[in-house]
Amino acid sequence: MRPSEVRVAVRKFDGSLHRHHAMRRLGEDEHGVWLGSPVGTVYHRGDEGPIYATAEPRVMLIPPQAWWTALYCAAPAECELYCDITTPSTWPNPAEVTMVDLDLDVWRTRPNGVVELLDQDEFAARQRQYGYPPPVVRRAEETADWLMCAVADRVEPFGNAYEHWLGKV
Repeated sequence: MRPSEVRVAVRKFDGSLHRHHAMRRLGEDEHGVWLGSPVGTVYHRGDEGPIYATAEPRVMLIPPQAWWTALYCAAPAECELYCDITTPSTWPNPAEVTMVDLDLDVWRTRPNGVVELLDQDEFAARQRQYGYPPPVVRRAEETADWLMCAVADRVEPFGNAYEHWLGKV
């Protein structure tokens, strides 16, 4: 990887690698660290090969000590914003960030701005499969509730703050 590249490694609760991809560090602001990826960025599932390549530029926000990450997709993608509910992200080194995916997701679509909570069924199934402790379940649900409101109300960083960073991709 080049010096500005960051490997984003998303894990499951048992520590297994769920998906991963490379992005470029764009900078940092009051919301956290911003990463960017151009058209054609390849996403991988676990230790398997590629699962898809992006059709649009994207930026990802890694907020400090938060139980979520945010991925913003350039127009005309249907998905404007996709928030994964995760454990707080950690940086094992400057070239890698990792987090545990807790399965709940919040997204906002284009062009109508509809905000939805996704994958509640997966969240319930993974609670049984991995034995999420009650404090983790509670925190994930609280984070999802907060994100639904903040994303719908376009409270920054869920407004247009990402556009500055998307322009740097």
